[in-house]
Amino acid sequence: MTSLAVVATVAGLVAFLIVSEVVAAVLPLVIVVAFVPPEERRGLAELLAATDSSRRLRLWPALRAAATARRSRRRVSGGRPGSLR
Repeated sequence: MTSLAVVATVAGLVAFLIVSEVVAAVLPLVIVVAFVPPEERRGLAELLAATDSSRRLRLWPALRAAATARRSRRRVSGGRPGSLR
């Protein structure tokens, strides 16, 4: 019975790791599709690719960099912070 418990524990741990890796890979895509307007997705993808230096996406620093870049573009183009442009 003990060996069965060990096998079940290892199988559960492996399944948890696989699910967490899949979620970590899919979550940035879901965020981009759900919250970024279609006309801005290409620019965000380029920015994320430029700021990512590892195999796995570093989500929060990349999103902060994207927000900072967008704010600076809006300041240069004269857009108001509350406008929808």
